[in-house]
Amino acid sequence: MGDIRPGPPQLRPGRALAHTTGASGSGSPHRSDGHAPQTPRGARRSGPDGRPGTTPPVPGRPTSFFLLLLLGLPALLFALITWQVVADGPLLRLDERVSRALLHPDRASELLADLGNIQVAVPILAVALGYVALRARRTGADRWWAEPAAAAVLMALVPVVIIPLKDLTARHGTHVMPPGPGYYPSGHTATAAVAYGSATLLLLPWLTTGRARRALVALCGLAVLGVSFGLVRRGYHWPLDVVASWCLCAVLLGSLWLFLGRRRPYGPRGANRPDPRQRPSPSAERP
Repeated sequence: MGDIRPGPPQLRPGRALAHTTGASGSGSPHRSDGHAPQTPRGARRSGPDGRPGTTPPVPGRPTSFFLLLLLGLPALLFALITWQVVADGPLLRLDERVSRALLHPDRASELLADLGNIQVAVPILAVALGYVALRARRTGADRWWAEPAAAAVLMALVPVVIIPLKDLTARHGTHVMPPGPGYYPSGHTATAAVAYGSATLLLLPWLTTGRARRALVALCGLAVLGVSFGLVRRGYHWPLDVVASWCLCAVLLGSLWLFLGRRRPYGPRGANRPDPRQRPSPSAERP
């Protein structure tokens, strides 16, 4: 038989409560302060690492281990390769053997290497910057110019970083190149990686389908690999010159990716990011 005892129902252990009284004693079954929720889902839950106001699939802040893999590991590999180049270490013997095995100057390798020229890579990046800036401005994004400006600054940093390294290491080129230092690291590889990589990072959020995003990433990877292969096969650079530029550009592009992630915590468009200082109108709140 059912419970026929007089009085209000008693709480039973192990039963989930649909409503509880607010902590302040207001008696409201919805919120502790008696106010209507200001978000579509009521109270804002914390993210995976405790960040307030994040709901899936918004990621939390990168962990230290992830940052170590993203930035620290490429930087460590670059330092190791640079040390071997400066100290004429045993890694250079392997580098020379790989170069002899791949060396075969032809027209195809020269055309691939030309994709890393400033005259080719930088205009492609400029078109991507203009497109993203125009789209962001049309959507009314906050500081719509910040992301294209960051990519442009990163591209400008490439010669600032590469030229002093060439002077410091003073590595000579392959036997098919004119004698003289200044081949480490590869400037063409760095130009291609930063230009095409930055353009990809900026364009990805504006693509609406997963297939288009995968195609863009694949195209960027093929372009950088094509430039790298062309440089080694044509004899413009040693393989380690190219690998060192990969490591260096991984750090640069990883920094850009982190900056873009901070700019887009609520979605691909900055205009979709709500202003935490503004409260929604009463008509927009749920009853």
